[in-house]
Amino acid sequence: MAGHPGYGLPMNPRNSPFSNSPDSRRDYDTDSELGDGYGSRAGSTTHLAGNNGYYDQPGQYDPYNRVRGDAESEKYAPSVDSFATMPSHSPFNDHMPAGANEPYPAWTAERQIPMSTEEIEDIFLDLTQKFGFQRDSMRNMFDFLMQQLDSRASRMTPNQALLLLHADYIGGQNANYRKWYFAAQLNLDDAVGQSQNPGLQRLRSIGGKNAGKIAGGKSLDSALNRWRNAMNNMSQYDRLRQIALFLLCWGEAGNVRFVPECLCFIFKCADDYYRSAECQNSVEPVREGLYLETIVKPLYRFMRDQGYEVVDGKFVRKEKDHAQIIGYDDINQLFWYPEGIARIVLSNGSRLVDLPAPQRFMKLGQVDWNRVFFKTYFEKRTTAHLLVNFNRIWILHIAVYWFYTAYNSPKVYAPHNKQFPSAPMTWSATALGGAVATFIMIFATLAEYTYIPTTWNNASHLTTRLLFLCIVLALTAGPTIYIAKVDGLPTTNQIPLILGVVQFGISVVATIAFGVIPSGRMFGDRVAGKSRKYMASQTFTASYPALPRSARVASILLWVLVFGCKFAESYFFLTESFSSPIAVMARTKVQGCNDKYFGNALCTNQVPFTLAIMYVMDLVLFFLDTYMWYIMWNVVFSITRCFSLGLSIWTPWKEVYTRMPKRIFAKLLATGEMEVKYKPKVLVSQIWNAIIISMYREHLLSIDHVQRLLYHQVDGPDGKRTLRAPQFFTNNDGNSGKFLPAGGEAERRISFFASSLTTALPDPLPVDAMPTFTVLVPHYSEKILLSLREIIREEDQNTRVTLLEYLKQLHPVEWDNFVKDTKILAEESSSFNDADSSPFASQNEKRGSKADDLPFYCIGFKTAAPEYTLRTRIWASLRAQTLYRTVSGMMNYAKAIKLLYRVENPQIVQMFAGNTERLERELERMSRRKFKFAISMQRYSKFNKEEQENAEFLLRAYPDLQIAYLDEETGPKGTDPRIFSTLIDGHSEIDENTGKRKPKFRVELPGNPILGDGKSDNQNHAIIFYRGEYLQLIDANQDNYLEECIKIRNILGEFEEYSVSSQSPYAQWGHKEFSKAPVAIIGTREYIFSENIGVLGDIAAGKEQTFGTMTARALAWIGGKLHYGHPDFLNAIFMNTRGGVSKAQKGLHLNEDIFAGMNAFGRGGRIKHSEYYQCGKGRDLGFGTILNFQTKIGTGMGEQLLSREYYYLGTQLPLDRFLTFYYGHPGFHINNILVIYSIEVFMVTLLYIGTLNKQLFICKVNSEGDVLSGQPGCYNLIPVFDWIKRCIVSIFLVFFVAFLPLFLQELTERGTGSALMRLGKHFLSLSPFFEVFSTQIYSQAVLSNMTYGGARYIATGRGFATTRISFATLYSRFAGPSIYMGMRNLLLLLYSSLALWLPHLIYFWFSVLSLCIAPFLFNPHQFLFADFIIDYREFLRWMCRGNSRTKASSWYGYCRLSRTMITGYKKKKLGHPSEKLSGDVPRASWRAVIFAEVIWPLCIATIFVVAYMFVKSFPDRNGKQNPSPLIRIAIVSVGPVVWNAAVLMSLFFISLFLGPMLEGWARFASVMAATAHLLCLLGNVAFVEFLWFLELWDISHAVLGVVCVVAIQRAIQKILISVFLSREFKHDETNRAWWTGKWYGRGLGSAAMSQPAREFIVKIVEMSLWSSDFLLGHILLVILTPPVLIPFIDRLHSTMLFWLRPSKQIRPPLFSTKQKRQRRWIIIKYTFVYVIAVGSLAALIVLPTLFRDQITFNCTLCSNI
Repeated sequence: MAGHPGYGLPMNPRNSPFSNSPDSRRDYDTDSELGDGYGSRAGSTTHLAGNNGYYDQPGQYDPYNRVRGDAESEKYAPSVDSFATMPSHSPFNDHMPAGANEPYPAWTAERQIPMSTEEIEDIFLDLTQKFGFQRDSMRNMFDFLMQQLDSRASRMTPNQALLLLHADYIGGQNANYRKWYFAAQLNLDDAVGQSQNPGLQRLRSIGGKNAGKIAGGKSLDSALNRWRNAMNNMSQYDRLRQIALFLLCWGEAGNVRFVPECLCFIFKCADDYYRSAECQNSVEPVREGLYLETIVKPLYRFMRDQGYEVVDGKFVRKEKDHAQIIGYDDINQLFWYPEGIARIVLSNGSRLVDLPAPQRFMKLGQVDWNRVFFKTYFEKRTTAHLLVNFNRIWILHIAVYWFYTAYNSPKVYAPHNKQFPSAPMTWSATALGGAVATFIMIFATLAEYTYIPTTWNNASHLTTRLLFLCIVLALTAGPTIYIAKVDGLPTTNQIPLILGVVQFGISVVATIAFGVIPSGRMFGDRVAGKSRKYMASQTFTASYPALPRSARVASILLWVLVFGCKFAESYFFLTESFSSPIAVMARTKVQGCNDKYFGNALCTNQVPFTLAIMYVMDLVLFFLDTYMWYIMWNVVFSITRCFSLGLSIWTPWKEVYTRMPKRIFAKLLATGEMEVKYKPKVLVSQIWNAIIISMYREHLLSIDHVQRLLYHQVDGPDGKRTLRAPQFFTNNDGNSGKFLPAGGEAERRISFFASSLTTALPDPLPVDAMPTFTVLVPHYSEKILLSLREIIREEDQNTRVTLLEYLKQLHPVEWDNFVKDTKILAEESSSFNDADSSPFASQNEKRGSKADDLPFYCIGFKTAAPEYTLRTRIWASLRAQTLYRTVSGMMNYAKAIKLLYRVENPQIVQMFAGNTERLERELERMSRRKFKFAISMQRYSKFNKEEQENAEFLLRAYPDLQIAYLDEETGPKGTDPRIFSTLIDGHSEIDENTGKRKPKFRVELPGNPILGDGKSDNQNHAIIFYRGEYLQLIDANQDNYLEECIKIRNILGEFEEYSVSSQSPYAQWGHKEFSKAPVAIIGTREYIFSENIGVLGDIAAGKEQTFGTMTARALAWIGGKLHYGHPDFLNAIFMNTRGGVSKAQKGLHLNEDIFAGMNAFGRGGRIKHSEYYQCGKGRDLGFGTILNFQTKIGTGMGEQLLSREYYYLGTQLPLDRFLTFYYGHPGFHINNILVIYSIEVFMVTLLYIGTLNKQLFICKVNSEGDVLSGQPGCYNLIPVFDWIKRCIVSIFLVFFVAFLPLFLQELTERGTGSALMRLGKHFLSLSPFFEVFSTQIYSQAVLSNMTYGGARYIATGRGFATTRISFATLYSRFAGPSIYMGMRNLLLLLYSSLALWLPHLIYFWFSVLSLCIAPFLFNPHQFLFADFIIDYREFLRWMCRGNSRTKASSWYGYCRLSRTMITGYKKKKLGHPSEKLSGDVPRASWRAVIFAEVIWPLCIATIFVVAYMFVKSFPDRNGKQNPSPLIRIAIVSVGPVVWNAAVLMSLFFISLFLGPMLEGWARFASVMAATAHLLCLLGNVAFVEFLWFLELWDISHAVLGVVCVVAIQRAIQKILISVFLSREFKHDETNRAWWTGKWYGRGLGSAAMSQPAREFIVKIVEMSLWSSDFLLGHILLVILTPPVLIPFIDRLHSTMLFWLRPSKQIRPPLFSTKQKRQRRWIIIKYTFVYVIAVGSLAALIVLPTLFRDQITFNCTLCSNI
């Protein structure tokens, strides 16, 4: 934002933010210090703004319309040939530094370059003619290569620059091409002896057996030496030609860039062909575009056809899941192995490898790719991936849990007649833990078989492993069988005991071995094995960069501590305490119970059943503990790391500020080369003043603050002028309030800048030697600039506030500064206009001034002239999430480079004495050479008028901005359109005819590049336009600041490529200096600029702070950080030769950036994290948007779990790094799943213990816990109740630890007070409710994605947090993920509380309630009475809509959408308007459906029914035996379904006969539907009441009965949907046909006969669902009613949500009189309806409880049910 030239006013050179005085720029003389910064015009701000408007005088673009002779605009000359002759008539040619006129200043003749620019150009021309590359692509790649050479040559000799570039691309140790060459064993193919081993012989992967014989000529080492010598002997010309060829192949490859090894293969074929005589002798140039046609397009078509089919010229997604799609990774892996390359066959059936190498390229066009590729890893949707990838986690937990628990529950396996088992038996039973570990390994191995094609050369080690595991299983489980046989026989020998101890020893060893050794390294080491067979997977998936020793020690130490603490704590807290309940429960049989059918088989064992569930519960807690300890130790490590880096609040601020000038001089300025005569103070003052003025321009500081913060010139004692440092540095007592606006953005930025300078930074290089880098922003349809309407109009009825109002609330100080500025501007322009009017006018104006200023304070302008409205738009856009904010923030890099260049080279300023324009040009030239900014605007050519104008505005404000977009040319009918990757920038001329800018480069692509989820494809199409050595990837909702940009040279220094050895990387000894693993990614901190916007924004920001900063700091140190996101810097050559900056398979790579990180990590790149640099980042703030974001992350995680990267990392990393990876990434989500499971399992445990407590006579005990005498037949279950309390405490702790990192993060960065405040605010704002809820959302997203797939996206819009969402919308969005589950658990909890009350249960009431009501709690203005009632009306309408005509949002639509996940859609395209509602949803696999939708619900129903039967198996109050509970439950649960069917059947015939007769009556369908729904609702309610009556009005029994009924009905519905339903139509005609009875003419075709039957089943299910949703909605509304009745609740609630004082809160919406009348009437009417509905529901519950004794019926049938 710094210096958006006076906010969209052209920048006046004298106001450049870097001029030290706004007035004129004095030259430095050597002895005096700077001129007075604010000499004459200290008080006014006018001239910082300038005032010639943008749009009035079109000829005004002076600063941008560069003189055409300027070297810059020549850089992209229209045709290639003009490169040879650079015109040299630049206007400032007379006294420029040498080379200033060259396009590539570091590559000039004076510097002994190995070859001139012209020669390089000739190479490119030659290659283009030989291979048929496109001219534009060639020009682009020529410039690309020259910029890279220029960037490197500016800090080393040109010769070395070319050598190193060649080493990075082609031949060096870290070049991907060289790695591939040896991994695919092509050295054997190219070996001398082609004649001796023709054909396949030379392609066999060399195994171990015969490796000895051929060791001589073919061993790897000699091959590597031969390679190095060949490279060393190459001429520089050849080296350059190879790079050029590689770049040209890469630049046109389109989507083939995602398959790097395939690209290597193409390059190798091309290179071999070029060297052949055939190619050298051909004179005729090949036609342009041939390479694209013959090589790239066939591959592209294969990729496209995997996922899409073309129907009527439109792409239609095929309904395939990842396991059937041959994705980019599968294509790529074919080229890893010689066997794979041998599969490439031509269309005539001959193999490509059988041709001599030079002829292969010409034949590549004839390859039939469909016969070549196959799947190399099956991404099947099963949870078994968790087992394979993370088997060590399961072994470490489950096996250890077994050891612990088996030892602590002796009574379970003691013989019947004894109290305790014998010693051998104890040893042996405990030792079975080893068998458990072995079982896990066996299952993992079997699962692995299904993911890997057995044809590939990797199934052999699986088979060996399986055999070995079976032997281990025999050793660890066998002895137990023997010992159990002999146990109790009267033998005296010690054999069983010895056997047991040995078995225990073996088990422990096995568990440790399986827990520590990665499964990929057992039997055939794929990581470090020497065999050539594994070389490829070693190279591409397991070249993990080694950690430095200290970090490795830290890594091991962290995990030793975590697991040490965990195993100790879990043993004493979980297992030992569990032993007493086990001892009590293991042998208990329940007496005196009986069931009509099962006798006492089930009910006597109720206690052991309960014990089994308790075991499961304990295991889940055992897992949760680990995560808790991990968080604690991670925080400890992170904070110690923080102190060792020197970043913390506990360094006194005073010191931080007073030392800042020295630190700026020492760390940010490259002063090594400078002459000594300039004092440090002079240099620092320029940097500091520039930062302060840039903040002033962003309206963060007012003018008086600026005065106090700047360096001023004063007259010294001896008459010389000296600089006076601001008091901020000289007497700062650490209280920044008197210098900066308190708590504002300026304070935060300056304090971060100050504290970041305390850490160690790499030394910067001088500006002209720094590397060139590019910022790349992918943009799809994000807002570019807010329009005036968006700012000052409300979005809709529910918003209550305009965007501008809201922003003014959030940034009051900045708005104030902005208004002051505008007023000055307005006065000045009016004084220009009214100069000739009378001088006496001013008196009258004074009086009206207050009122006159109102418009400024309201909307920021008074006249609607474009330049004023534009300022307000920009002010708002810079505070919302817009692209303009990102661009203006990132353009600070250009400013920073100019500033540094000027400060460090005073001689330049002297050279241009007084000619500011030339100076500015020289600075521009440097910033343009070192920094490029590209936006990839995929939709640019399809923008609407407004977007078009905004994009044009960006180009005019920042002419150096480059926009890459997709341009389509429709071909003749029937052919695909041609699509071009096109680049324009602000210097491109505008074409008179079209009004569009003429592109600089226009490269044709093989076809539509967007085959994936969009973002990665968008980055990939624009990647060919980046320049330089490094890339910074930025999202379109980020921001950057000048003071951060000044650190750019330090951050690029982290890549460790500043001081490169001067040896040749190919020399005999020199190559040793290039063996260090390259740095691939540098992560940086993100500051979430929405952290102070209410509780949700703060939670989101806090998550990001702890994850992005705290965790990342520790993870990066011990080598576990992967790339997430977006201020990260990438090593461009490293990433682009390894498959690009992100992966792009649709669906699978939903979180594209983490895959880039895993890819880089597995291929040997280091990933660092820097603490001293941060970018701003926006996060969505509404409840819905936050949860959307979480759903996206969750589903993305589900996809990652399927991916091969997780498989490689999980099965190949050494233990400590594996644990770091696991707990840093998937562990978080798996922990969330387990937290939710723990709640569910705990509810079931409570239910079972509750049934025991309710039905059995519990012993009373004395204080020591001994049972008192005189209680015959009592059951001692007291230890069990203690265990429950313990469980609740540990679940609570696990949850509470989640708040610890945030608290400590605040503590270290901002001090104790701030940390306590923030925590307190969170708790007062009920953020724990949100946390529980979001945990459920996360885990549900991961799980449903693992079972059904279809990363489905429900958009709720990006609006801000003030919009109120209606009850029905929230209900439909969150019912599936959370509300249903919450309500089921509420029922269980209700029973447990009735049967077994403990005060500890209050915590559970809160967490289960939060699952149901969190969405409503965090909905703004939820509790306003009027809106609440209107919501109720909306809810009723939503429930009943959509039967007579299609409605976009209705209950029916919601219900259909949620079942299509299982049924899928019909394939036939019948074309119908309402089909838009359905995306492309693949149907879930039948295995997943049978398990999730049939078996699992049945199991749950069984569990509950068993509990119910136990309760009913005792005699009732009168001592009579109960009739069979099974029949009772069956009648009550199946009854409603039968009733629904009957009602529907009769109505079906009525509508079938009446419907066509009453066709004229539009509401007929609605009436039918309403009747049906009402009858079914009544039926449901009646059956529940009936159940309660049968239970003789006993509440707890009735609740338990309802629990069973719900479980059974749920199972019935799921089975009906998943088993009996065929695929769904995409339209809802059948629904309307059902109610109107009109089945003909609906476009159903032949299905019109079968559809009624299907629809009948659907309707049965729908009726049950509808009545349950209706009741649930009312229950929720009742829960939400009490707060509505509290006075002033809305004030309180808004304070809680937005953290705004009531006085600052947002006004209620204004309604017209008519609207008010309407609303009043609605409210009166619906309040009445609501009261009646709730009253009748309440009556059904309250009346029976009050009159339970009076209401009795004598019915003989009832007493038998």
